[in-house]
Amino acid sequence: MKILLAEDDAQTARYIRDGLTAEGHALDVVGTGRDALVQATLQNYDLILLDRMMPELDGLAALRALRAAKVAVPILFLTSMDGVDDRVEGLQAGADDYLVKPFAFAELSARIQALARRPALQGEVTVLEVGPLRMDLVRRQVTREGQEIDLQPREFRLLEHLMRNAGRVQTRTMLLEAVWDFHFDPQTSVVETHISRLRAKIDKPFDTPLLHTVRGAGYMVRA
Repeated sequence: MKILLAEDDAQTARYIRDGLTAEGHALDVVGTGRDALVQATLQNYDLILLDRMMPELDGLAALRALRAAKVAVPILFLTSMDGVDDRVEGLQAGADDYLVKPFAFAELSARIQALARRPALQGEVTVLEVGPLRMDLVRRQVTREGQEIDLQPREFRLLEHLMRNAGRVQTRTMLLEAVWDFHFDPQTSVVETHISRLRAKIDKPFDTPLLHTVRGAGYMVRA
């Protein structure tokens, strides 16, 4: 993969560059948010690793500018700001994933691989559709067969993740990370509870189920 790394700490940048280069990736490294913005709009990258706190232009502002410029490449946010509000702010600004410092290189590598497996974006996606199920990401509205479905914020996020990965099994661990930002198993039934609530809203009032349980594996949405 061709990767742009925007990181102002020289030691951290060298650590990431050396590790990813050893894995066969090609890296360009910049040290400011402004340079990241310029480089990302001039070159084509498969992935951008973007530190949040950088000189000249902070990572959050650079992220918003990149998305406003229709740069649709996956962006992984790197930051020492680990508050829930900070993570939400980054994801809402357009980040595809969020990794808190300090992190193990193995986790960074795994997250890069996961982003690489996602289908390539063709511009900014604002509407998701799976059969008769439609999600408007701008209006935050879900409908099935023209009937509006009222979802709670976490239910909406869960359904969005499943629809973005339509036809692919999503394990409990995947859902905990993507929807709840848990990188450990809290040993609760939170996933199962929300899947049950979601199924009651998008499937039970209709004839054909769209949300499927794959026994021993996880869940998927498919028409």
